[in-house]
Amino acid sequence: MSFDEEWASARTGATAHTDMRLNRVPDDGPAGASGADLSVSQDKLGEIGSAAYALHGRLKTDGNHASGSTSDAATMMTANNFRTGAAMRTVHDTWNSQLSTLLDACANISNHLDHSAASHAREEEDITAALAASRINEYFK
Repeated sequence: MSFDEEWASARTGATAHTDMRLNRVPDDGPAGASGADLSVSQDKLGEIGSAAYALHGRLKTDGNHASGSTSDAATMMTANNFRTGAAMRTVHDTWNSQLSTLLDACANISNHLDHSAASHAREEEDITAALAASRINEYFK
């Protein structure tokens, strides 16, 4: 299968299921049933955050494995008037730039998920307290 055929197949498959789903209880569902699709457990957020943190650690070590020798090779080739020295320097600099971007993305994912989990837990406590207080107010009326 050619790339164009595979791409067309992927696009067709992606657009085949574009139904709109609302976050509500279905009309024919039992009373009290939850129709929420956008829920995630704290455990899942923790797993994803931990995976991003572990990936960050491995990338930081393994991604820089050849940085020194590549830089040295580029310097030596340039010093000895090889035209490939400049190309090797470009490869080195591009690799470091892209590695840095990927490391930042992994750190951002990990930090964001840690913050999100803590933030949602605080919001849940606030909502629970507000609902409890609103029930008390009903008795005073």
